[in-house]
Amino acid sequence: MNIGGTLIAGPAKGALKGHITVPGDKSMSHRSIMLGALAEGTTKIEGFLPGDDNFATAAMFEAMGAKVTWLNGEKTSLTVEGVGLYGLKEPENVLDAGNSGTAARLITGILAGQNFHSVMVGDASLHSRPMSRVADPVRVMGAKVDGREGGNKMPLSIRGGKLKGIDFQSPVASAQVKSCVLLAGLFADGETTVTEPKATRDHTERMLPLFGQAVDRVDALTCRLKPAGKLVAPKDVVQIPADPSSATFFAVAASLVEGSDVVLNSIGINPRRDGWRRVMADMQADLTLEAKNKVGAEPVADIRVKATSLQGMKVNPQDIPDAIDEFPVLFVAAALSEGTFILDEAEELRVKESDRIATMAEALKACGANIEEKEDGAIIQGKSSLQGGGTVDAHGDHRIAMAMAVAAQKMDREIRIENAAAIATSFPSFVDLAQSIGMNVRWEAS
Repeated sequence: MNIGGTLIAGPAKGALKGHITVPGDKSMSHRSIMLGALAEGTTKIEGFLPGDDNFATAAMFEAMGAKVTWLNGEKTSLTVEGVGLYGLKEPENVLDAGNSGTAARLITGILAGQNFHSVMVGDASLHSRPMSRVADPVRVMGAKVDGREGGNKMPLSIRGGKLKGIDFQSPVASAQVKSCVLLAGLFADGETTVTEPKATRDHTERMLPLFGQAVDRVDALTCRLKPAGKLVAPKDVVQIPADPSSATFFAVAASLVEGSDVVLNSIGINPRRDGWRRVMADMQADLTLEAKNKVGAEPVADIRVKATSLQGMKVNPQDIPDAIDEFPVLFVAAALSEGTFILDEAEELRVKESDRIATMAEALKACGANIEEKEDGAIIQGKSSLQGGGTVDAHGDHRIAMAMAVAAQKMDREIRIENAAAIATSFPSFVDLAQSIGMNVRWEAS
């Protein structure tokens, strides 16, 4: 996939030092816009992630009648004037989710409950990702959804209408699927229950009560929603904590580069997003939680990371859903550890912005890493350093690009990382923050 943008990265010229604040959580930024648009009243949001994915969500809801007002030039603070649960208007044009699977899948649940027809598109990467996982349950609830490959691929045509609550047994451990069904449940007659094979991130369940909609936690794998009939804008500001997925790149870099000591400020430590830290702890990383606090319904803490000798290990399957977005850079940690790193039961990585198992295996092998690709994961034999001097392809996947920039800090020469422009979708300030702690990474001049 040729989308342009080339990074030049590595090796680090010295220890990484400093305190950094990464942008707000992308998953919660999506949800705050969605719920604000469906609420009665005006929702104020602080800590919003100003990335292309979240801007796509904002634009889709503006196209359906919600009003978004940016309160600062950085676009981290905003208000959303909601139209109420049943106030969205039929869009005049197609809705464009860009590169965002979260936006596309969650909005499918909302569109399923609307009394109008809509068509949703995305970029080439999003058009290759499976959508039947959300189309199937909302069809059972009463919506009409069609698309390429029998509704499994975008563009999606969604004709919403009167929905009924269902007891849904999800075949995949996916917070996007769970959230889609719960959001559709807001418009359904009767209760909607979702049971997962493994527990996944619970931001939707935590944020809905801020807008007056209770979600009952039946047990670790099951939640239930009985629609309240309306959402109401919170009186308090909706605060978005710093994104743990973004923090992980710097945590791995600081762990690998000798003498490093980096503090990551106010990072979300929700257990359903904290799998990366548990995996790194099992690898014997030096991670210390400081200044624990709470932002809205989410726990946060400063995380201090010092360099240490990482050790290979077998990943606990229960940690996989809670670290699914962080595995590209965790593969880098494994490639530069001592011993053997084994990941099984992570086939979900193959249906992200790229096939992240194949893409990371290709990129790391090009730099001399010892990695064996498996259908549902990888086996990685760690090394003390990697080889630079070449070019790797991020295949338009932002996390691949940033992960390889981290890997380059422990190479003997610089590398070129092509097709890295998608960093703008989730972490546009990545290069600036990386440079602020001493990482050797820059954009190649056009």
